Amino acid sequence: MKVMIVGAGKLGYKLAEAMNNEDIDVTLVDVNSKTLERINNHLDVLTIAANGIQIGVLKELDIETYDLLIAATDGDETNTLICSLAKRIGCKRTIARIRNPEFTDQLDFVKSEMGIDYIINPDLTTAIEIERYLLKNYNFHSGDFASGKVSMIDFNIRNTKDFVGKKIEELDGLDGLLITAISRDGNLIIPNGSTCLRENDVIYVIGRSYNIDKLGERVRINVNKKDIKRAMILGGGKIGYYLAKRLSASNVNVTIVEQDKKRCQYLSEKLDNALVIHGDGTDINLLEEEDLSAMDAFIGATGYDEENLLMTLVAKQSGVSKAIAKISRPSYINIIDKLDLDVAFNPVNITASNILKFIRGGKVVSVSFLLGGKGEVTEVIASEGLPIIGKPISELRLPKGIIIGAIVHNGNVIIPDGNSIIYPNDRIIVFSLESDIPTLKKLINPRKGGIFSELWGSH
Repeated sequence: MKVMIVGAGKLGYKLAEAMNNEDIDVTLVDVNSKTLERINNHLDVLTIAANGIQIGVLKELDIETYDLLIAATDGDETNTLICSLAKRIGCKRTIARIRNPEFTDQLDFVKSEMGIDYIINPDLTTAIEIERYLLKNYNFHSGDFASGKVSMIDFNIRNTKDFVGKKIEELDGLDGLLITAISRDGNLIIPNGSTCLRENDVIYVIGRSYNIDKLGERVRINVNKKDIKRAMILGGGKIGYYLAKRLSASNVNVTIVEQDKKRCQYLSEKLDNALVIHGDGTDINLLEEEDLSAMDAFIGATGYDEENLLMTLVAKQSGVSKAIAKISRPSYINIIDKLDLDVAFNPVNITASNILKFIRGGKVVSVSFLLGGKGEVTEVIASEGLPIIGKPISELRLPKGIIIGAIVHNGNVIIPDGNSIIYPNDRIIVFSLESDIPTLKKLINPRKGGIFSELWGSH
């Protein structure tokens, strides 16, 4: 598969990095040659210093031989035009990043008229993820799979005696649950029964949603179940706007604190049911005046990661039930679990996950990055004819970096063991380390026999 990415910003780099782990030939195009030089030092991709909006450049790069073009420059109009030109010249499929709220009501028209196959809006997608988390009636971060039948949580075990120093096979109270991954000192581990847990490990647990709720109560990470009625958003940018609009529609009283006066005027005109405060969101006195301690939720959504993290910690210390930070820098991923905040959302990772889902095709229901890309959790519908069908998991000889966390068969959730069998149309939730993602891809989309045919031969 050949993919061209136009725009070597955070999203373009993340996509190139993710595709580097798969059987994809990536060409990264950007006008900034210095940026491309830095990328060449880290990724095995073809980089071209050029302007992707020029027809001559696209023709010279033989765009008609590409399976997909992703336009991820800073400009919505530029991305739209690049996709339109590429499609007309002969590129098979195109994806455009479009973030402007003014476009959201006419995306179908833009897609059909401009020849765009898929439109991504990182800010709206991030706002939806934050809303989903806020409106749940518990406090831990959870990912839902199989239409809500299966949930996954991740939490820091700190120095909890029920976990620390014990092997996974020695843990009590995990019936119907499976520890699928461990984050330790910035590294991701796919464990087995003999793996010993250490202080401050972050564990990822999957299971039936009911059992996940019971575990949350047991380890006291959801002791406060009150609904979100009041929320404060720091930063009135696109994420703040989308989130305020969605929360207001769910009868949440929203306060936005924004430093730019013109932006405040825009928000006041566009948001009927939100209170917009013009002021410096890092001014603790201002936040206290706006009754920060009475809020049920606080979301740091400015363009500065440090500001979001700091003020989210301040909110947490003020007694706010749910405190969330929006972050963009990959280097901050490793420190999030050490801080006293509930969850951090990275728009780049969320967007890249959605694009990978699109690339991998209809049988892939969702893709989520773990630790910013050091691993993945993928929900897949098992197709007829896959080599994994009809065999006990113990006979599949999966790499150590891949674990099947759950199977949904005829609506029933199964936490598998070695004797479990996958049948056609089962939903499976698979965890994989970054190094084993190429194998994972062949597992869920085994073209030309794939690695599993090689492993099992004809038997």
